[in-house]
Parts: sequence; structure tokens; C-alpha cells
Amino acid sequence: MAERSFVKEVQQLRIGAGEEFRGEGILAITKALLEAGVGYVGGYQGAPISHLMDVLADAQDILAELGVRYEANASEAAAAAMLAASVHYPIRGAVAFKSTVGTNVASDALANLASGGVTGGALVIVGEDYGEGSSIMQERSHAFAMKSQIWLLDPRPNLPSMVQAVHDGFELSEASNTPVMLEVRIRACHVHGRFTAKDNVPPPLSVRDALKNPQRKTDRIVLPPAAFKHEQEKVTERWPAAVNFIRERGLNEFFGPKSAKTGIVLQGGMYNTVIRALQRLGLANVHGDTAIPLYVLNVTYPLIDQEFLDFCRDKDAVLVVEEGQPAYIEQAFGAMLYKSGAVTKLIGKDVLPPAGEYTGAAMLDGISSFLKDFDPSLLQAKDRAPNKPTPDSYGEDLTKTVPVRPPGFCTGCPERPIFAAMKLVEQEMGPHQIAADIGCHLFSIMPPFEIGGTTMGFGLGPASNAAFDGGGERRPISILGDGGFWHNGLTSSIGNAVYNKSDGVVMIVDNYYSAATGGQDILSSRAENKSKSTQHSIESAVRGVGVKWVRQIDRTYDVTKVRDTLKDALTTDAEGPKVIIASSECMLNRQRRERPVRAKTMRDGGRVEVPKFGVDEDVCTGDHACMRLSGCPSLTMKKLDDPLRDDPVAAIDESCVGCGNCGEVADAAVLCPSFYRADTVHNPGRFESWAARQSARLIGWLQARRESRRLRFGDAA
Repeated sequence: MAERSFVKEVQQLRIGAGEEFRGEGILAITKALLEAGVGYVGGYQGAPISHLMDVLADAQDILAELGVRYEANASEAAAAAMLAASVHYPIRGAVAFKSTVGTNVASDALANLASGGVTGGALVIVGEDYGEGSSIMQERSHAFAMKSQIWLLDPRPNLPSMVQAVHDGFELSEASNTPVMLEVRIRACHVHGRFTAKDNVPPPLSVRDALKNPQRKTDRIVLPPAAFKHEQEKVTERWPAAVNFIRERGLNEFFGPKSAKTGIVLQGGMYNTVIRALQRLGLANVHGDTAIPLYVLNVTYPLIDQEFLDFCRDKDAVLVVEEGQPAYIEQAFGAMLYKSGAVTKLIGKDVLPPAGEYTGAAMLDGISSFLKDFDPSLLQAKDRAPNKPTPDSYGEDLTKTVPVRPPGFCTGCPERPIFAAMKLVEQEMGPHQIAADIGCHLFSIMPPFEIGGTTMGFGLGPASNAAFDGGGERRPISILGDGGFWHNGLTSSIGNAVYNKSDGVVMIVDNYYSAATGGQDILSSRAENKSKSTQHSIESAVRGVGVKWVRQIDRTYDVTKVRDTLKDALTTDAEGPKVIIASSECMLNRQRRERPVRAKTMRDGGRVEVPKFGVDEDVCTGDHACMRLSGCPSLTMKKLDDPLRDDPVAAIDESCVGCGNCGEVADAAVLCPSFYRADTVHNPGRFESWAARQSARLIGWLQARRESRRLRFGDAA
């Protein structure tokens, strides 16, 4: 059950030539693939590209009508390997995944693909997850493109440019027999706009047709002696073909005056931010007309020497806007200027941040500094421009006043009680060496749990604890999600632990989906999926690779059971890895499924019972231990009017989804029994309504009687 459904939006994929397409960038890229005659598509979900996989899943009927094969791959490596279909056959193929971590996983397949080269167009759509909106380590895709000589497109972040980049990418790939990466940044994935559509084109040769006439070319296979020729072929044939295609087709763009004292060279993905900075300086308008020349690199690898040198010919200084480190583009351009003997000054990281995302403020400061040093007349001429920023217009530096907000579990998350149980075990048995993994459970590293010290890769939690798995005073614990388990963990972590006779404990957190990437189904999902095979047991899989000690927990909210099972795993005499599978459905997906059904039932007059939890203010001790062991966003504090109670008590707000974790934690940790459950009944039956009225009357009578006795006899009554 994906985070977002595109069932309605994908109908736009059917529109034909001349019609106007309106929508999100991800959907536009899918439309471009169909217009380009793609023969097969695949990929692996991961922000910011997850929605592309969701769109493809919702558009399977449309893909099938065109004869396009769709594959939801098991990992990024599997996705990249799928492009092997374009090695020997003139079939266009495209895959998508997150970068940089996805490209890391896919690197082996990508390197082999780039070595042998392709016959059909091969396009790798990479969601460039760089900057303050990212959740991963900060690296760039550029290094992979350079390492394997895969051409890298970085189009301007608007729908027409991105759609054109898809068409250009396929043609560039075919013209140079080289796979092409199309880099789409976080904001580009979700940008909205419009473009004029073309007709969808069925692939000239479908994968089904190709099976009738198998092809094989020895010189495309990465084995000696062909492998040694591939490196030379890249330089002597493919590179020149790519450079000629890029230059002749004008894939890079020029804006602004033909000649000037200064100019700006920028990655295509930086165009919107650069134009906005120039607008604020009064040097550009809302239509993109600019007073300073711009050389926009929609292709950031390979770079075109002659284009750059021609751009620099009449300029005193050129600013290179290259986000991130290392400064590959700036260094390459510096070498070009040096070898040509040009006197143009090259500026880049001198005035722009050496690392990190180029936000609007960073870009404005950098361009202002560059122009102040090398073309101050431009700034002086625009001093009275309406868009000219003033010192106060930059806004307050909020980092000094707004506290850091660490990521945390959602309200009702079934993973929270698992880590509450682990804290209770730690309290009783002492701290353990704990390794985390990629996924929602990684939030356990943050307060209030502060569990886990490392994260090495998707599905590598147990593998990253391998050095500690040989036995010791306390067994190490590793955490692995169900998404990571099927991605890489079954072999690299569980199989590895079995083979090496690990003595550690593995906690597999099973929330039924690849939840952190948007709630997509996986092999062990409980849901029925009409196009994929689900409901495959994780327990059966781990037993199948040799794990003997396995415990299945089907309700993670039972904190006591989770705690006792973990203690058992840490103290048993059983040999080999100890695996606990803790299963409960992701609360976000559960609410997405149940709320519409519940709302419809209520509208139709049906009976609906909704559980809610509360805190008895008279019982709550106010020590807040429940919060330190839960951390639920709906569990907060409330100040009482009672002058005898200075400390605020615990309280549950309206965001509560009734999971019961707070009460379970209080019970398992033997805290004050202040939590209670109250079921709200919508559209109750006649008897139920009558009983509720009688109960209310009785309670009211008892309360009045108690108050009367208190007034008569005092507080002692």
C-alpha cells in the first residue's frame, strides 16, 4: 500500500500529441518515457524517487497496452542489472533509484554495463538526495559517472526541460553506445508545471519480440580480451561521439548577453536558484531574462571544452556554480583554462560554500560577492531596482533560536514499543553493543531511546555487528527491518551470521511494508497484490538459510512479551544466531486503509468504535517516566490548577490513534496505573444508547453524592 496513489493522475499518461500535460515532475518523466518508446522500466523505491515507482505501479495497465515490461526490482543492483537487456538488443530501457546509496548498491552492475556498452538506449534515473532535505550521507552521483564513464544529465528543474532530457538521454545513449544517468534533484521530483505532450510510442522491438530471436555479441561481454578494449573504446569512440552529439544538439544552454565582463557557469539543476538570486539583485526578471551571461550545463559529464572556452573568451571572470564536494566541474574547467592559456579568472568555492546545499541565501551571498569583486558596475546600476535585497531582507538566522528537531517515530508506530522493551532490558541487564540499520527503526538512535551506534547500509545491520559476534560477556544485538531484510539482509546479514556461527541476537522489525520509502509492498506484506507475489514468511526464509533459534511476535505493542523474548535470546544456551521477528503493521499505512472505511461506515449510519487513551490526573505521579520509555508525540504534559501539585502531569492529545503503547509500557515497567482506555462509539444502537444514559445518570448521582458528603464532612469524607 503505497504512501500516495496516482491512479487518477496516471490517466494523463494517455494524452496525445499537442495536448497540454499538467502535473508533478515524476509523472512528467513517466510520460516522457512512454513518448520515447521505452521497452522496459524498473527500479527500487527511495526518496526522492519513490513516487516514480508508485506512478509506474499504478500505470501498469497503460504500460501493458504499449507492450512495456515493468519490474519492481528487489534492489538497486537488480534494477541496474535489468539494463542488460539493452546490451545486445536495440531496446530502450530505464530504471530509477535513489542516490547516493542506491548508486552504491548498483555500482557493480553499472560498471559492467558501462564497460561493455549498450546497443539500445539505457537510462538510469537517479533521485539526487543531496542537501538539507536529505536523510542520507552527503555524496554526489558525479563521481560514479566519472568512474565508469556514464554520461550525466542534470536538466533545469522545469517540466519541459526534464521531459526533453529523457528524450535526449535515450538518443545520447544510442549515439555513443553508453548508458546515461539522468539526475533529478529533490525539488525537481516534486515541481509542478506543464508541457505540450507527444503521442506515446510502443517500443519498435519489445522484450517479448526479442525472445524470438536471441542476440549475442562477444565484444560486448565483460571478459578478456574484450574487457581490455572497452577502456580504449570509451576514450577513442564513445567519448567523442557523446561530445559531438551534445554540442551539435545543443543540450547545454546559453542565456543572457553575448558578451560581458563576467559570466556564470552552472549545473542545470541550479538554474532556478541562480535566477532567483539574480532577480533579487535586479539582474533578471520573472521570465528568466538575465543581464549576466549564463552557461547552463544540462550535461555535467562529459564537459565540452570548446563550449566553455568560447563562453570565457571575452570575460574577465567566470563563476562556477557547482553544488557539493569535490569540485569536479570547477577543477575540470580550471584545467581547460590553464591548458588553453586563457587569462579568464575562474571563481567557484572561493565565494560559495565549499560543501552543502546551495540554498537561496547561500546563492545570493555568493553571486553578490562575485559581482562585487569582478563587476561592481552591475550592482551599482541596479541599486534602485525594486528587487534589490536589503540587509534586513535576508531574515533572521533561525538556527540560533529554533531548537534542533531530530526525526522520530510516528504516533502509534509499532516500532516504538520494541525499543521501549529494549530499554527495559538494558535497565535490567546493562548496556549492549547494538547496531542499527536503514529504515524507520533507525530513529531509535535518537532520544528518548538512544539505542544503536552505527548504520552501514540497507540490510547490513547484523553484518555491521559481525566483529562482535564471536561471543563475549554480553551478546551483541542488531536491528534489521523487513525492507532491508529482503533488499540485502537475507544473504549479507542473516546468511553471513549462520555461516560464521554468530552468537549475536538479530531483531527483525516487520511492519509489513517497505515503510520508510513510502509504504510499498514487499515479499512479506500481508496485503493481496494483484500484480506481485506477497505473503511470504520472513520466519520461513531465515529458517531456510539455517537459523535454528527463531521467535515470532505478532503484536509488538505487547511490551512485556517483547522484553521477555529479548531476555531469552540474550541468555539462551542455543548456538548460532538468535533471530526475533517482531511484527505489527505500520500505523500510517493502517490508518490510510482504515480511516476511509471507518468514515464511510459512519456516513452510512453504521456502528463504529474508536479507542482513545487518556491519563487519570488524580493517579498520575508526574515523574514522566512513561514519556522517557515511549516518546509518543501524542503523549505530552499538562499543568494542573491544583496549587498543591507543582509538576505537570502526563496528558494525551487528540492525535492519539489508540495503539495502547503508553499503557503497555506503564504496565511492563511497573509505572503508575494512570492510563485508561475510553471507546468512542459512533452511531450506537438503541440499547447501547439507553445503557450509556443510565450509566451517565448513575455516575452523575454518585459524583453529586460524593460532593455533598465532602461539603458536609470535609475532605476526610
